[in-house]
Amino acid sequence: MRLSDCHNIDDFRKLAKARLPFPVFDYIDGAADDELTKARNTASYDAVDLVPDVLAGVAEIDTSCTILGRKSALPLMLSPTAVQRAFHWQGETAVAKAAEKHSLWFGISSLATRSIEEIAALTSGPKMFQLYVHKDKGLNTHMIERCQAAKFDAMALTVDTIVSGKRERCLRSGFTTPPRFTPASVWSYATRPRWTLDYLFREKFRLPNLDTHVSEGSSEAVSIAEYFNTMLDTSMDWSTAAAIREQWGGTFVLKGVMSAGDARRAVEIGADAIMISNHGGRQLDGSRAPFDQLPEIVDAVGGEIEIICDGGVRRGTHVLKTMCSGATAASGGRLYLYALAAAGEEGVMRALDILKDEIERGMRLMGVTSVDQLTQERLRARSLS
Repeated sequence: MRLSDCHNIDDFRKLAKARLPFPVFDYIDGAADDELTKARNTASYDAVDLVPDVLAGVAEIDTSCTILGRKSALPLMLSPTAVQRAFHWQGETAVAKAAEKHSLWFGISSLATRSIEEIAALTSGPKMFQLYVHKDKGLNTHMIERCQAAKFDAMALTVDTIVSGKRERCLRSGFTTPPRFTPASVWSYATRPRWTLDYLFREKFRLPNLDTHVSEGSSEAVSIAEYFNTMLDTSMDWSTAAAIREQWGGTFVLKGVMSAGDARRAVEIGADAIMISNHGGRQLDGSRAPFDQLPEIVDAVGGEIEIICDGGVRRGTHVLKTMCSGATAASGGRLYLYALAAAGEEGVMRALDILKDEIERGMRLMGVTSVDQLTQERLRARSLS
């Protein structure tokens, strides 16, 4: 299978599986417990139909919109995800370049493998930093100050990872960051020489936004679960979120909101946006899908705060359904991580080209000429009875 054989996001997943050692692929692909929520995140879109209008005159359409005060060519964001150089040696560099070429928002994680400063110098496009609140308050402040100096456009506080979900695929494979070879996985690494040689002989794997304060996960191999369970602040509460919003002073997003009540509290502390998200099904298995929660949250706080529906997006029609249901934008991680793992920047570019084409085609077939028209007509997306 080659990159030219990839015509949808699932094709990129298949190519990534063929090219990655199995512990690395299972880290991207896996989720918590029985992985029911991960599957539901995508399946939830099947329960809603798009209702098209015809003879609408759609020779010219406008897919652009404004998200968090910045223009975006599509109503789609690339969610921040961790340790991207474990998937392809280009890591966040590839995603940043592809996002800028497509004029899209993207984010980097506290656990990114490229530094805040490197990403800021690389792209003038809209960029978000995703903050994990560590027990080390000095580290939290240090990352916030670096983002301020680097002029990041937004900060997203992730609120659903005070402890790690039970990611059983990672428990079985022994995946760590940095990746390490174990007796159970050495054959998989040996039979993926391109990945293994890149990992061994290119620049040293590190987490440059953390290694000023911690060694775990940068020079010392630990599992993501161990890192979350030992390093992150389990006492985080609404006063913590409000204090971080105040300290940051810029556009502020809460990532991981799933209930209408929490959405209301996000409005009350002055957040600019929420990302309805269950962390890709990697935390609380059995929780609802973000798309299923979207109508309730839109009814509760729509018009008062921007609402980004995060997770499960695999098709352009999924993006259209989120817009018809009242969201500001859709976002996702695996939709570009599979492509990154498959072919680096070239893979991410192709994946975004495909999604852009699907969104444009879908809008024409629905008879809408602008994203604003989608968001104004919620009845275009109807639940099946």
